[in-house]
Amino acid sequence: MLTAQNETGYLTTQAERGDGVLSLLRRFDLEAYSCNVEQFYALNQMEKTDGLLQGKNYLLPIRRFAYNGRSIRSTIGITDFDLAVQIQQYNRDSQAKGRRKDAYELDKDLWLPFHFLNCLSEISDTKVEPAVETDITSAGGYTIFGSKYSRVERISNELAGQVIYLISGHGGPDPGAMGKRAGNTLCEDEYAYDVCLRLSRQLIQRGALVYMIVRDENDGIRDEAYLKCDNDEVVLDNQVIPLNQKERLYQRTATVNKLYEKHKKQGVRKQTTVEIHVDSNNRGLRRDVFFYHLRGSKGGQAIAEELHRTFKDKYGIHQSSRDYHGTVTTRDLYTLRETSPQAVYIELANIRNPEDQQRLVITDNREALAKWLSEGLSRALTALP
Repeated sequence: MLTAQNETGYLTTQAERGDGVLSLLRRFDLEAYSCNVEQFYALNQMEKTDGLLQGKNYLLPIRRFAYNGRSIRSTIGITDFDLAVQIQQYNRDSQAKGRRKDAYELDKDLWLPFHFLNCLSEISDTKVEPAVETDITSAGGYTIFGSKYSRVERISNELAGQVIYLISGHGGPDPGAMGKRAGNTLCEDEYAYDVCLRLSRQLIQRGALVYMIVRDENDGIRDEAYLKCDNDEVVLDNQVIPLNQKERLYQRTATVNKLYEKHKKQGVRKQTTVEIHVDSNNRGLRRDVFFYHLRGSKGGQAIAEELHRTFKDKYGIHQSSRDYHGTVTTRDLYTLRETSPQAVYIELANIRNPEDQQRLVITDNREALAKWLSEGLSRALTALP
């Protein structure tokens, strides 16, 4: 039981221009825990569709206590020494990062982030098991892939020890780029997700631990040409995907980075983020699969270049009647810049071009994309130190 008489309320902060909820929470290292997000909305009596107002003060999920000058445990009313050390470190980090002017011992203002006592299930080890592993049924199948593809047989261990985070673009309230074909609407998020699922399955067969960051529990791997557009996708651990684009990006990178840190502490060095999208451009512009990496990321560059080589070789075999025009370039995209693991960003096609659309609507083509990406990733990741 916390010592209620010492509690003085919640910390407040002012929203800055361009802030969303996650960016606001991120300044205080709170965004990685969904219970902090839920508490923020509750404290400020907001709906998840509400935006923030520049210059307005908002309550943060950080409880404040009048430090008694003796100890953190007696101030708050806890007995857990390790927890007290974590609270002390958070307060010191907050001072070092300029969030607070003085040390809590001096100004007698002790901060307790909400998640330290209220997000225990998120902090525990069980919350950071690989997403695909949590989908295994008693019969050994992976439910996320759907009944037809749930059984996955290991074909090699070449990617053993590798952790790979797959992010399919958009989802939830944002379908991404859209195209039309034979009276049907093509939604970027559906085709990117299907290719991600197929790629995930391929990588598991090679021994990798794979996290599907964006998930749709109703959509396993689908073989129909026209994939139904819906908006029920979530981010890992059933996090609702926000309407605000910046918040969506924060949510995904925070999820990846939390997992990255957990595995890093376990001694896992080989971690990679792969984000898959479908481009939208002039209807007459045909685009082969192309790749982005962050300038200065040697790992990201090596992966992108090996993927490019793989596709060039495959085109030479399977589409020898035409040249491959895919590219590798640098871009300062948020995912590439903010995710802790080395990262590569992939565009599969121009969703508005009729020839490119065949790469998406023909099931065998989606499977080929996954296989080629898996082969390229395997070559790149096993070659990296």
